[in-house]
Amino acid sequence: MPDPTHWPSHFSVIHYLNDLLHFAASQHISDIHVEPLANQWQIRCRRDGLLFLYDTLPFSAGLTVLSRIKVLANCDIAEKRLAQDGSFHDHSSQRDFRVSTCPTIHGEKAVLRCLDPQQNQLTLTDLGLNDTQLNLLQTMLAKPNGLIIITGPTGSGKTVTLYSALLALQSVTVNIATVEDPVEIILPGLNQIQVNFKAGLGFTDILRALLRQDPDILMIGEMRDLSTIDIALHAAQTGHLVLSTLHTNSAAEAIIRLLQMGVAPYQISSSIRLIIAQRLVRKLCIQCQGMGCHSCQQGYAGRTGIYELLPMTDSLSTVIDQRPTRQQLQHYIRDQNIKTLWQHGLEKVAQGLTTETELKRVAEA
Repeated sequence: MPDPTHWPSHFSVIHYLNDLLHFAASQHISDIHVEPLANQWQIRCRRDGLLFLYDTLPFSAGLTVLSRIKVLANCDIAEKRLAQDGSFHDHSSQRDFRVSTCPTIHGEKAVLRCLDPQQNQLTLTDLGLNDTQLNLLQTMLAKPNGLIIITGPTGSGKTVTLYSALLALQSVTVNIATVEDPVEIILPGLNQIQVNFKAGLGFTDILRALLRQDPDILMIGEMRDLSTIDIALHAAQTGHLVLSTLHTNSAAEAIIRLLQMGVAPYQISSSIRLIIAQRLVRKLCIQCQGMGCHSCQQGYAGRTGIYELLPMTDSLSTVIDQRPTRQQLQHYIRDQNIKTLWQHGLEKVAQGLTTETELKRVAEA
C-alpha cells in the first residue's frame, strides 16, 4: 500500500480505484468504506463480516477517489450536502457495485456494496442448514401458499437465503415476483421490482399491483410496516406462497413483533408456515486450521449459516392465541426440542467448522 506521507505526485485515481476493486473481488470483500477523517482519508473493507483497514490517503487524494466513485455511480458530484445512491459495473473485476454516499462532519463518505455474481448460483444446500432443517425448509417451500419469514439482524445473510429459495422455486410453470429495496442480484426468469419511494412507488403500492398480476410466489424484501405485513398475510391466505424478512433477533421475537404491531393471533397462525432465524459465523481456514496464514483473516476464511427453524403447528397456534411473552415462546421452543441458533452453532463447532469464540460473537447461548 502507498505511504500517505510520501504520496507520489503522479497519483492515478483510475489505477488506484481499479486496484481497489480488483482486490475486493479477489478477496471476497462485501463492502468498501471510503471515509474522510480530520486530516486524511481511510479506506476499510469488510470481509467475512468484519472491517479491516485497507489504506490511508492524503486528504486531496481521498477527495479525488470519492469524486471518481461518484462519477462511476452516476451521482451528482456537485451535491455534497445530501445522501445519494448509485451503482456501476466494473468490467475488470466483473462485479457490480452499489454506491451510497452520505455527508459527515469531515465531508462525504462513500460505501460500496460489492455484489458477487456467484450468489445467483447458490442452492439451499450451500447455506449451512443441517439435514433436518433443510428437509423442513424444502417441505414448506413445496406448499402452494403461506408465509415464510426469515429473521436476523443486518448482515446475517437473510437476502442470500431468500435468493437461494427463489432459485429452488424457479420454474417456467410458476410466476415469481419480487419487491425489493434495492434489487441486490438480478435473477433470470423472475419479475424483480425496485421500490422507488421518490416516485411514490412503495412496497404496498407494488404489492397491490402484483396481486392483480396473477402471481404464484411473492418475495417481499422486508416487511417494514403494518400495511406491508397486512398485504403479505392476505396474499399468504389467498393462495400465494410469500417469502419475506423481518428485523428481529430470533424466531420467537418475530411473533412478538407481529403481535405488538397489532396483527391478530389468528392471522399469524393461519398465514405463517415457517419462521427462520439465522446468523453467519466465520469458518476456520482449511489451509491453516485457524493458525493464521496468507489465505485467511485471523485464522478464518469464508462464512456459513447457523439457523433456528420454527414451523407453525397446532400446538404453536394454541400458544399464540394466548398472546405469549418472549420467555413463554422460548419455553415452547425448548419443550418441542427445536434446535436453537446456539445449538446449531455448537454442531458446527463440534464438526470443526468454526469456534465457540466465533459463535459467542454472533449468537447468544
